[in-house]
Amino acid sequence: MPVLIGAVVVVGVLCLIDLLLTFGVIRRLREHTAMLAPSQPRGDHVTGLTAGGTPEAFTATDNEGAVVQGAAGLSVVAFFSASCSVCPKRVPAFVDYVRAHRIGRNEVLAVVIAQASDSVPYLADLAEVARVCAEPSDDSIERAFAVQAFPAFFVLDAAGTVRGSSYDPAALPAPVTV
Repeated sequence: MPVLIGAVVVVGVLCLIDLLLTFGVIRRLREHTAMLAPSQPRGDHVTGLTAGGTPEAFTATDNEGAVVQGAAGLSVVAFFSASCSVCPKRVPAFVDYVRAHRIGRNEVLAVVIAQASDSVPYLADLAEVARVCAEPSDDSIERAFAVQAFPAFFVLDAAGTVRGSSYDPAALPAPVTV
């Protein structure tokens, strides 16, 4: 019987030590979360031009052969990459944004950074609501908007000046249709 009591006491002490260690780990995780929180992207953040910025001049050809010259006349410009894991998840939200604000297809430009060998399954979805330019990663539209991460979304005014930008279309301001 004394051996059984001793075993129960040892197990109880081990459980208390484990509980104290668990509380210590939880406290440490909270400290780390607080330290990392400022480095997390906010909804209004995008790596590229911000509100008030003006894209550089560019010329591109969309998938239908029409020439796109500069940002004037566009309400929304979106950038996707074939190698981006988040991009396919943002396409439905982008399509919903364009439809909800009743933006004409000619006022929306979707730029897909892809090599000729890349398969981009969401091109058809984008083509329903936007003019689509598929370009290699070194072309002019991406540089004009200073895009450094994907996806990236920009709302423009009638003159082509950025009104708002985000990596999530749900965080964009309402567009001013041209």
